[in-house]
Amino acid sequence: MGVRRLGMVAALMAAWLWLPIPDARAETEVDVALVLAVDVSRSMDPDEQELQRQGFIEAFRSPQVHDAIRNGMLGRIIVTYFEWSGVDYQNVIVPWTIIDSPETALKFADGLHDNPIGRLRRTSISGAIDFGAKLLEQTGVEPVRRVIDISGDGPNSSGRGVAAARDEAVAKGITINGLPIMLKRPSGFGDMENLDLYYKGCVIGGEGAFLVPVRERQQFADAIRTKIIREIAALPDRSLIRTIQAEVPANCLDGERGMYRWDRN
Repeated sequence: MGVRRLGMVAALMAAWLWLPIPDARAETEVDVALVLAVDVSRSMDPDEQELQRQGFIEAFRSPQVHDAIRNGMLGRIIVTYFEWSGVDYQNVIVPWTIIDSPETALKFADGLHDNPIGRLRRTSISGAIDFGAKLLEQTGVEPVRRVIDISGDGPNSSGRGVAAARDEAVAKGITINGLPIMLKRPSGFGDMENLDLYYKGCVIGGEGAFLVPVRERQQFADAIRTKIIREIAALPDRSLIRTIQAEVPANCLDGERGMYRWDRN
């Protein structure tokens, strides 16, 4: 009997050695780490800021977004949302949150709904990119992709050059997508006629980068939902930029030429 028992134990041990070892990393992996970086500079009217916030809330309450998350390779993402304006102002509204179900997506939306919206001077897209890149080093998980989603209504006018910030982030493997808000006609310093071209040439970058311009108020919610779904699902890019205006090269120094004069005020 003793020999038979020893043989059975040996056989069980041999079988155990061939069993697949659970990968501890699987529990900390996500399809995408998504930074939502939202402009709250004073060039944005309060109603525009409210439309912008509400668009993100509706996106994370949307069944289409829930389906996009569930249908991912891992079925979960991690998201954070911060507001930005000048080079020294970046305020995290909702910290890194794992979303792996409709319930956790709704909780993220509730976090946006329950926090007030800031409104400050100046526009530092470069500061937002730099801050977003730092946040992506603090997720505590292993994302398959890392994305910064920049929304705003003007060119970079504070902090360092936007192209330098973009290039450094892209060199780290980060994708930067854009949501240029173009609801008002340019009327003074900091306004830009073809903001979509500026975002295309100076802001977005990295693998699969794209942008979705918003030119009418009723487009806000649909544009944000569409953009979030594409970022979550890494959908093939049908066209880099939609309904683009005249194809002329953007000058990445536009907006930055007068920044020192404005920063002294």
